[in-house]
Amino acid sequence: MKISTKGRYGLTIMMELAARFGEGPISLKSIAEKNGLSEHYLEQLIAPLRNAGLVKSVRGAYGGYILSKEPESITSGDVIRVLEGPISPVDFTEEDDPAKRDLWLRIRDSIAQVLDSTNLADLIQFKGENKTDNYMFYI
Repeated sequence: MKISTKGRYGLTIMMELAARFGEGPISLKSIAEKNGLSEHYLEQLIAPLRNAGLVKSVRGAYGGYILSKEPESITSGDVIRVLEGPISPVDFTEEDDPAKRDLWLRIRDSIAQVLDSTNLADLIQFKGENKTDNYMFYI
C-alpha cells in the first residue's frame, strides 16, 4: 500500500492541530506556510476530516480548525482511512490462491495494526524528540 499525498498531508494537518490542542484554532494558511504546502490542497483535505468528525471548524477573525477529540483518541489509521479509503495492499477475491490470500490478509492486518496503534500524540511526541533520522543502516 502506498500512501498518497492526501494521506501524508492529512496527517500533517492533524499533527499540527494536535500540537496546538487546547490552544485554540489554527488556520490552514498557517499550516500550509509552516510546512511549505498548498493551502488550496489542504482545504480539499480538511472537508472529509471534518465530515468524519475528526476536526471542527471555528468561524471568525481568529477562526480555523481544532481537533474534535484529544490527540490520544485519534489514530493515524483513522486519518488514513478517511483520506485514502480501506487499508489493503492488493485487491483479491475468494478465488485467489489461499496461500497468497493469507499473505495479503496478514500484510493488511500488520499495516492496520501499526496505523491503529499510533495516535496523534505519539506522532507529535516522536516529531518533538527530533527522531526523524533515528535509524542508521550499514551494508
